[in-house]
Amino acid sequence: MSKVMAGEWTRRQFVAGLAAMGVIAGRGVPALAQTGMTGEAAMRELMAGNERFVAGKITSFPDDLKILKEKTVNKQEPFAAVLSCADSRVPVEIIFDQSIGHLFVTRVAGNMVTPELIASLEYGVAVLGVKAILVMGHSNCGAISAALAAKAVPGQISVLYQHLIPGIEGAKGDVPVAVKMNAAYQARLLRESSTVIAKAIKDEGVKVASGVYDLGSGRVTLGD
Repeated sequence: MSKVMAGEWTRRQFVAGLAAMGVIAGRGVPALAQTGMTGEAAMRELMAGNERFVAGKITSFPDDLKILKEKTVNKQEPFAAVLSCADSRVPVEIIFDQSIGHLFVTRVAGNMVTPELIASLEYGVAVLGVKAILVMGHSNCGAISAALAAKAVPGQISVLYQHLIPGIEGAKGDVPVAVKMNAAYQARLLRESSTVIAKAIKDEGVKVASGVYDLGSGRVTLGD
């Protein structure tokens, strides 16, 4: 997979390339997102928000409109990124009690790593300055169930299988086990397939972890 990524670029070249395409619109790259969090602090804030969500004590929504108008019209400074399943029952910002502009969210069925997803998360790290990336699966995941069964499906749905099956070998048909295995596998793949993210982990303490969201309890449990 790394062969199709711009993996040999340095961070400076990566940012310069985005600027040349007008992505950064001439702005300097923020040195740190939000309040200059470390990777550990960013991951703790994610989990603290999930605890508020589980306890029914969400605090983010009253600030959404104000933040949107005053702080995020012209720029974004998220402190963390989440690679989540596209499942409609997994509203990422809500379950982490985070407001507009706080999380850089990428979503695809099966929360799997592909070149396009890696590129998006590299942008989050190199340009936006996110300090933590969470690859998050969820209970009762239809994509994982389908991949385990490997049954014929319509259209291009089966394209998902090639990205999911390597991470769930050995699950023996157990969906909860496979969901956890897949999240951990995809997080590991992300750490190993991107030189941009690997360098940020080494030089800046960026954290990359996996987790599983339980649809029933609302709780996110971290893996590796």
